Amino acid sequence: MDQETFAQRLKTAMDKQGFKQVDLIRYAESEGQKLGKSQLSQYLSGKTIPRADMLAFLAEALGITTSWLLGEQSTEQVPAPATVNVTSPAPSSSHDAATNQEVPSMRTFSKSSKLDHVSYDVRGPALDEAMRMEEEGIDILKLNIGNPAPFGFRTPDEVVQDMASQLRETEGYSDSRGLFAARKAIMQYDQLKGIPNVSMNDIYTGNGVSELINLVMQAMVNTGDEVLVPSPDYPLWTACVTLAGGKAVHYLCDEESDWLPDVNDIRSKVTSNTKAIVVINPNNPTGALYPREVLEEIVEVAREHQLIILADEIYDRLVMDGEEHVSIASLAPDLFCITFNGLSKSHMIAGWRIGWISLSGNKRVAKDLIEGINMMSNMRLCSNVPAQSIVQTALGGHQSVKDYVVPTGRVCMQRDFVYSRLCQMDGVSVVKPKAAFYIFPRLDPKKFNITDDEQFQLDLLQDKHVLIVPGKGFNWETPGYFRIVYLPRRAVLGEALDKLEEFLRYYRQ
Repeated sequence: MDQETFAQRLKTAMDKQGFKQVDLIRYAESEGQKLGKSQLSQYLSGKTIPRADMLAFLAEALGITTSWLLGEQSTEQVPAPATVNVTSPAPSSSHDAATNQEVPSMRTFSKSSKLDHVSYDVRGPALDEAMRMEEEGIDILKLNIGNPAPFGFRTPDEVVQDMASQLRETEGYSDSRGLFAARKAIMQYDQLKGIPNVSMNDIYTGNGVSELINLVMQAMVNTGDEVLVPSPDYPLWTACVTLAGGKAVHYLCDEESDWLPDVNDIRSKVTSNTKAIVVINPNNPTGALYPREVLEEIVEVAREHQLIILADEIYDRLVMDGEEHVSIASLAPDLFCITFNGLSKSHMIAGWRIGWISLSGNKRVAKDLIEGINMMSNMRLCSNVPAQSIVQTALGGHQSVKDYVVPTGRVCMQRDFVYSRLCQMDGVSVVKPKAAFYIFPRLDPKKFNITDDEQFQLDLLQDKHVLIVPGKGFNWETPGYFRIVYLPRRAVLGEALDKLEEFLRYYRQ
């Protein structure tokens, strides 16, 4: 069946019936059929086609035949639409014969237009499709989310015990910035990293770095402001800049240079509207670790154009091969910097939602912005207090994450295994990551003819039941790239890579 033909005919039938997507979904619900928004969107975009039972339901609901939907009848043979009992938007009012009064139609609600250009495809339609497949009893190998706990990474016992012992003392709100003990420990950690001029009042805890990215963007960005964001990037940065009314301008990270930022490209994209530059180091999705020399060049560009530096360093403790992580704020004492960090990845407590920002450098030039950050912090009252209570314990004492990243550690060994397997696959090239737990391979465009990353993602999921995230999900526009999370145990990774390799033997787009 031609998926594009099916999509076009489905849309034509819906138009003739006067159905919007929401109408068809409501009707399905009233008939006891499971039809989700993302599922219907996949049909209408031509990315997938329904099973026989869903096909029959759609045909019946739209008053047409399955053979016409399948393209087995010409477009002139489309039947006239049948009458279906479903609430649709049509007239603004109707007449109630019993009361002889006009009855207003049902009001519907749409998402905010501010979300029109916002996307977060790490958890997108393909994940919805994977969940639907799981409901049918299909086992999905998920290599898409950097969530350590489901893969057997455990929170250190000392940290769990510390939270348990303090639960009764953490039932109320804390200071909006966070508990004293937590911020004190973070300040001392920043001192060890060489981040200058950080006081207790310069630290704000948050419900993970994700909340703080959004908080800072809302406080900082005016309509029309430009923020330099790496490509590929962690997509929340682009989404939050856009949601705040700004424009994310993507600078290139160069695959030929181990995915390091192209400083010349950064410099070429600075305009009079540029306010800040985002530096994700170690990088998600590539696993690149930026050397001091590259960071110093970025600082020079920021210094020349008086930019704010926004440093996402959530993976700074997941560094392998004996390399050293350098905080960019330690190189820019004369610039205003905001460093984002947390415990979700290093201490395997992603679900506890504890992150922080540290304001450093020349805070005088950002006095009004800091007032805005403080206002946003006050508005959400405080972050998760029980999670704050373990920051001091987590940052002090033995750092169990170090056991994972030594050559015999689980994360390092799994990285080496995945990298080796990918290198052996025909038509696949990949840069070896030095940090985090992600790898970002490339498919040979001549061999596979990948023109649509999302279609590749969906085809792999439906054929081999393996879920990855396409490069487009990280604002990387060149097709044929995807991210693998190498957190699952080696046996699971081996099974997933076997399926990927088998899939690539025959797949062409």
